[in-house]
Amino acid sequence: MTMDKVLYYIIYPIFYLVSLLPLRVLYVFSDIQFFIVYSIVGYRKKVVRKNLRNSFPDKSEKELLKIEKEFYHWLCDYFNETVKLLSISKKTLLKHIEFRNVEQMEQCFSEGQNCAAILGHYCNWEWLSATGLAFRQYPEAVMGLIYHPLYNDAFDRLFIDIRSAQGGVCIPKKDILRYLVTYKKEKKNYLFGYISDQTPKWNNIHLWLPFLNQDTPVFTGGERIMRKMNDAVFYVEMQRPKRGKYICTFKLITREAPSLPEHEVTTRFFKMLEETINKQPVFYLWTHNRWKRTRDEFDRRFGNTDSKTKDAEQK
Repeated sequence: MTMDKVLYYIIYPIFYLVSLLPLRVLYVFSDIQFFIVYSIVGYRKKVVRKNLRNSFPDKSEKELLKIEKEFYHWLCDYFNETVKLLSISKKTLLKHIEFRNVEQMEQCFSEGQNCAAILGHYCNWEWLSATGLAFRQYPEAVMGLIYHPLYNDAFDRLFIDIRSAQGGVCIPKKDILRYLVTYKKEKKNYLFGYISDQTPKWNNIHLWLPFLNQDTPVFTGGERIMRKMNDAVFYVEMQRPKRGKYICTFKLITREAPSLPEHEVTTRFFKMLEETINKQPVFYLWTHNRWKRTRDEFDRRFGNTDSKTKDAEQK
């Protein structure tokens, strides 16, 4: 037995036992964790402050500090809410998350078209693994998330357990197209979520967009798959009106992705995500060093960017 397997068999029971605690108790833990993570450890504070300062140049230091503290408090909530997925009942979970506009996706299914949901690291994206619970007409449809496997096998298995606990299917991004083609051949309805605001590697940068007041390299692979499969594309807007309550609204971007100009779906997604973040910036994942790859460095590495990228301004 490998060390990763040993680690998995150690951490899984611990996480599961913690998940059995009521959410109100987990939020007490979260308050304690906030003090440790923010005031003692200072986890990625430099990255968070840089991201906030560059994203909101018009906000005062006082305003930015308020967002910073509230973000860290939410981040601790996110961790405990995610662990809770391991054991929470479907009935209880649906008391804490509301899904809106599911009927429009069911309409797509009835007309023979599958769906793709494009989202960012905003609010608790892990709870979206429960989307299938909201489907009444198509409970047999395949609901899943495309993910990038973690380097540590033990934690990778743990997060697959968490994301599949409510019936979701987890598929590594390198395999997703093969699975979608198979589902289509078998005439299975599907909805897969694409978290599309990560930072691409240098060689995978094909598009730069203005996002949160910064020149930002973005992924385009998700859009290519949606176009190839002719999926109806929905933007996932999440809100958190209060602690322990999320509202998830599916907003149609297009049912004709192949007919749109290249990168149009991605461009629309980032505009919609930016609007969502500006409403409540607290719930975005500011600890991620999203702007570590700059246009200047890209130009030094690859020379003429016009041969490698396509700017939104040129569309």
